[in-house]
Amino acid sequence: MATIQQCRDALDRLSDNLARAEDGVRGAAAFDRSLSCHITDLDQTFTGRLDAGRIRVDAVAPGPPARKAEIRLAMTGDDLLALVAGELKFAKAWASGRVRLEAGFRDLLRLKSLL
Repeated sequence: MATIQQCRDALDRLSDNLARAEDGVRGAAAFDRSLSCHITDLDQTFTGRLDAGRIRVDAVAPGPPARKAEIRLAMTGDDLLALVAGELKFAKAWASGRVRLEAGFRDLLRLKSLL
């Protein structure tokens, strides 16, 4: 089972990957939205922002998100690590229910190019 620190490191790597991505992907992520990522097996939630093509983690707290972020993710820690390492494809994980993504319709349209 992944640790909180491993999950935090994975979110930092994902942010770095977004920042180094090609223009199309980087452009799709270049908007300002609140973000939460609930790590279900650890029952911890990372909160922050997706801003200018980077993920900024502001806090981690026990339990599900206290407030509803504009973009909400939920998954196990191991799935987060596998996604960031490229060992698990987001579309397959989302379709099978291993990863939950909730966002407004416009945000989902912009995010689909990242997935």
